[in-house]
Amino acid sequence: MFKNKDLYTVGVIGAMKPEVDAIKGLLKDGSTYTVSGIEFVYGELFGMNVVAAVCGIGKVFAAICAEAMIVTFKTDVIINAGVGGSLTDKLDIGDAGIASAVVQHDMDTTPFGDPKGMISGINKVYFECDAHCVDLLASAADEIGVRNEKGVIASGDCFVNSSAKRDELRSEFNAIICEMESGAIGHVCYVNEVPFCVLRTVSDNGDDDSHNDYAQSLAKAAKAELDILVGFLKKLGAEKN
Repeated sequence: MFKNKDLYTVGVIGAMKPEVDAIKGLLKDGSTYTVSGIEFVYGELFGMNVVAAVCGIGKVFAAICAEAMIVTFKTDVIINAGVGGSLTDKLDIGDAGIASAVVQHDMDTTPFGDPKGMISGINKVYFECDAHCVDLLASAADEIGVRNEKGVIASGDCFVNSSAKRDELRSEFNAIICEMESGAIGHVCYVNEVPFCVLRTVSDNGDDDSHNDYAQSLAKAAKAELDILVGFLKKLGAEKN
């Protein structure tokens, strides 16, 4: 696929088109390739091979995208970037949550004695992010003055629009952000032994008014996400060259 296969290869996955379009525009000698109905755009950026894709909303789309990206492009690391709902008073709209680990909050086999969120077969609740990439993301956010926190990001196939659900996720998983994709991406990366990291800028507060906040704040949150993502890629590229 890539002209120079020896370069370090980064995969960028976003749930929606605005989240990755700007990265696509930065790629040198960009080309496209479609797998499983997902268009992957790939080229060179900051001295690395970079492939970007819009996975779609939800865990199944996210898993399909991550698996196809890893198998087709042999990624060395994957970053999932997007927006999410805050579960903590420490993060407000436009701030950034950086995952130390991800969990699928809607996985529930507790009737069999399992902990909430455990993935049967591999018996894991939390999928840990690459610690160095976590630090690079935090540094990129700090450099542009975006307040950020590290912590667990919780994924599930629902848009959290309830103060009660917000409190439940915070209590059960000590999560700082809720969204709908990164838990599945972390799961796929884990079984493929590919390091990953997750960036989520806050578009809403996951409460009863989250649908209104999301509509009003999406553009602001997406811009902060893009600025951090580009800074992260620059830092990573400088290290790999």
